[in-house]
Amino acid sequence: MKTLNDFNFKDKKALIRVDFNVPLNDNFEVTDATRIVSAKPTIIKILEDGGSCVLMSHLGRPSGVQDEFSLKHIIPKIEDVLGVEVKFANDCVGSEAEEKANALQPGEILLLENLRFHEEEKQGNKEFAEQLSKLGDIYVNDAFGTAHRAHASTTIVAEFFPENKCFGLLLAKEIDSIKKVLEDGEKPVLAVLGGAKVSSKITVIENILDKVDHLIIGGGMTFTFIKAQGGKVGDSICEDDKMELALDILEQAKAKDVQIHLPVDVIAADEFSNTAKTQICKVTEIPDGWQGLDAGPKSIENFDAVVNQCKTILWNGPLGVFEMDSYANGTIELGNSIANATKNGAFSLVGGGDSVAAVKQFGFEDKVSYVSTGGGAMLESLEGKTLPGIAAILE
Repeated sequence: MKTLNDFNFKDKKALIRVDFNVPLNDNFEVTDATRIVSAKPTIIKILEDGGSCVLMSHLGRPSGVQDEFSLKHIIPKIEDVLGVEVKFANDCVGSEAEEKANALQPGEILLLENLRFHEEEKQGNKEFAEQLSKLGDIYVNDAFGTAHRAHASTTIVAEFFPENKCFGLLLAKEIDSIKKVLEDGEKPVLAVLGGAKVSSKITVIENILDKVDHLIIGGGMTFTFIKAQGGKVGDSICEDDKMELALDILEQAKAKDVQIHLPVDVIAADEFSNTAKTQICKVTEIPDGWQGLDAGPKSIENFDAVVNQCKTILWNGPLGVFEMDSYANGTIELGNSIANATKNGAFSLVGGGDSVAAVKQFGFEDKVSYVSTGGGAMLESLEGKTLPGIAAILE
């Protein structure tokens, strides 16, 4: 696996695919700079080698050229994070981009305009990728969040750098972290899967059953498993058409000697609201008109015991509707358990949009081993798929 550390960038221009798809407020100010901060080590390493950087990214889902999706809005934040002036090209291909890239001196940075202003980017167009390739000497992919897309800038452009392509420090770390869980994890290995639906996690569950010793299932998908086994789930979210599948997963787990842990009690509410009436119910005895919205105290206690006996932990998905204070406790206490296990030497990887949001919201970012930057890419990795953006560097 070729990484940044296999190259010396002195007097070289690095064409770097970063993921600067960051949230902006109404004044076009960046409200969460995590992705920019995550790319900083790669960019600074290249500059310190005596190289220059041409940064390419997308922002949002524009339809053609739309000013609100222009990457020029995020230049002040990039400069603030990197401590380096950032030049800007009003297009990502064409004469202006080429002239500004050619004029770059060692230690300088050029940011290209939004790749997705061109349809060819998402189409994986080869001619478009070739135009991008003219802007650098070495191609660096450091965008895990888009590594599952076979787009021009994430995959196709690598073809034009047969010898001079590598993973950035962030992407290499993402690959290593997932490998550490799925292949090299010290046992016992635990996966915690939460979220609303079994259907969105089927392939993940099936892929990781061969790799884990324990599987905690929480969140809304709990109720499909409980109802499938004859429990009463009231008005809780439930995929009736996936109940056979849930039973099959339980059978597969048993055959592979994987212990599945489901909640035994829940915080149930009489409506989906932060101010609803609540009660603690057995997970198998939720009354009609009530719905389970968080793990109950006994479940939290059980999960804590499981987490703290494991040496490798993957967390993907919350245990309840953590966006509402009334139903955040299960997710917070799970975070505390994982933080404690990490402090005691376990390796913990958090990935998937909602889990990452929860970890940030409740201050666990620095208390776990690694927080993944890629939602869809992380999920596809856990499903056992080879991501096109990664395969393109390995070829």
